Amino acid sequence: MTNLHPDPPYEKPVPPPKSRFMALTSNCDDMPSLFVDTLAPLDVLYDAASFRIRAVTQVMENLSMRGSIECQSFILSDFALLCAIPLRDGCDVLDVLGRRLKARRSE
Repeated sequence: MTNLHPDPPYEKPVPPPKSRFMALTSNCDDMPSLFVDTLAPLDVLYDAASFRIRAVTQVMENLSMRGSIECQSFILSDFALLCAIPLRDGCDVLDVLGRRLKARRSE
């Protein structure tokens, strides 16, 4: 029979000062697992941000066309979080895109 060993204690990694990868704001704890490649081509960054923002926009537009929506407050809270995560991810990618375009202008 195999003996199971617990995971070693967690040590938060310290990223290098000018890391190529930026952690997304929507990571749910101290150890980020989702990142943006800050050196990705500009069109790829734009597509990633646009996809996330447009997906949430489509859901919100569909909801706005309904007559009335009745639900409990915790369901609204969950729904708001469901929409906020991809919006925040899209905004993080737009921030990277903006910094890259601004740097390009100043060259």
